Parts: sequence; structure tokens; C-alpha cells
Amino acid sequence: MIKEIYIDDTRVQLTHFEDEVDQGLYKISIEFDVTSEAYHDIAVLLYREEFDINIPEKNKRFKAKIFNYATSLTNLYESDQVAQYRLILVEISEETKE
Repeated sequence: MIKEIYIDDTRVQLTHFEDEVDQGLYKISIEFDVTSEAYHDIAVLLYREEFDINIPEKNKRFKAKIFNYATSLTNLYESDQVAQYRLILVEISEETKE
């Protein structure tokens, strides 16, 4: 299993990874834990909605956008909390890249 990816310059340690090609575009489904201490930085990162993805173990880089997003907790402002984030990221096609 892929153990980490980079979303922009942020290293993310994964608990789950799946990938596929859907209609010619690369798609990844990932899960990772987010602590109360890391919540703000991850939230700010994900608000960007479009990212440079790097999967070093596959030697794969691509631009992606969020297709689906879920979290097990909505309030990570309380200390010592850990939420599991689930993201599906889809490659941005060449035609839609700016």
C-alpha cells in the first residue's frame, strides 16, 4: 500500500490508498488521520480545492481537484482529537487546466 503522498508541499501519511483511471483521468481515494493540532493547516490546504499531487512510491505527479470529501469528526478544535479524513481526488484534464 502507498504510505504517503504530497498534497502541494504537505506530506500526508495515509491509512488507505486506492487508485484507478476513470474516463482517461487518474483518480485516487485516500484516507488519513488529522489531529486537533494539525486541523487548521489541513483545513486551509483543502480549501484550495485544486492541488499538485505527488505520489513518490509510484513516481506519479498530477494536478487534481477534490471530487468527494468526508471526515469522521467535524469539531477538531477540542484538543487531543483525531479525525479520519477521506478524499477522492481526480486529475484535472488538460482542457480545463488554466
